[in-house]
Amino acid sequence: MKYRFLPQSNLKVSSLIYGCMNIGGPWSPNPPDRATVDNALACVRTAVEGGINVFDHADIYGGGRSEEVFSAVWSELGLKRSDVIIQSKCGIRRPGEPNAASPHRFDFSFDHIVSSVDGILRRLKTDRLDILLLHRPDPLADPDEVARAFDHLRSNRMVHYFGVSNHNAAQIALLQRAVGVPLVANQLEFNLLHSDLIDEGVTVNDARQRATYRADGTLDYCRLNGISVQAYSPVAKGRLALPKRDDDERIQSTRQAVEHLAHHMGVSGEAVLLAWILRHPAKILPVIGTTRPDRITASLDALKIEMTREEWYSLYLAGRGRDLP
Repeated sequence: MKYRFLPQSNLKVSSLIYGCMNIGGPWSPNPPDRATVDNALACVRTAVEGGINVFDHADIYGGGRSEEVFSAVWSELGLKRSDVIIQSKCGIRRPGEPNAASPHRFDFSFDHIVSSVDGILRRLKTDRLDILLLHRPDPLADPDEVARAFDHLRSNRMVHYFGVSNHNAAQIALLQRAVGVPLVANQLEFNLLHSDLIDEGVTVNDARQRATYRADGTLDYCRLNGISVQAYSPVAKGRLALPKRDDDERIQSTRQAVEHLAHHMGVSGEAVLLAWILRHPAKILPVIGTTRPDRITASLDALKIEMTREEWYSLYLAGRGRDLP
């Protein structure tokens, strides 16, 4: 495993993050069964043995079950708190909370942020989070109110570092102006089939391609301001693993390009997909979320790959589905 210090922090993080979204099994109000816990145990053990030390959560994952399962697994493995970097997210409220008429919404209010962290810590059975991310932008968010919540959590030593998820450059800048602590991370979807973060830079001043990209300079903004970018769904949610009836030509050609390179390198397809992300100089941290220990092991091979420019661009062009300007 390769490690680096997270910018603007004293956290030494692994080059891959293990995403715990699905370790709690299906979303359910019922306690997880033993089979679910045993599978999670195998996954976390494999990740730890492979050198992964960052574990990503969110209060909504599995309705809270994923955090509860992780706490049980962490205890059974005999891990010390200092062995792991625990990150969680808050800010999404599901329909029916707190009553049946409540809609699906985002909530960055002081009360919700603080109460969410209380619940996260209780489920994880720990006294602090290393990193808290705000999950999805709340149109009603008051940056000053968010700042109060961060101050409360930091002064009470409940959270060490803060960041965001799914935020663009302007949203981060607005929030950063109010909060008194650096925002150390931004977690975004990024993969061969969802490459807006770099597409917009490639097509600058190209009159032939007028596609509207949604990244708004976010990747460059994060690099300029010492904000680590984390990539969720780095293997495109498995869409490149097996052929499907509704696959379009772009997906088919991308899968073929990945399979060709994987065969040439003697590694798995997911290792190639992760290596493509790791090759970018922004030092993006992929978040792998498989619940199969063998796929975790296969993913670790990405760290051994020295991808050339030619290989990187071949994959990129396949994923784009069109040539460069």
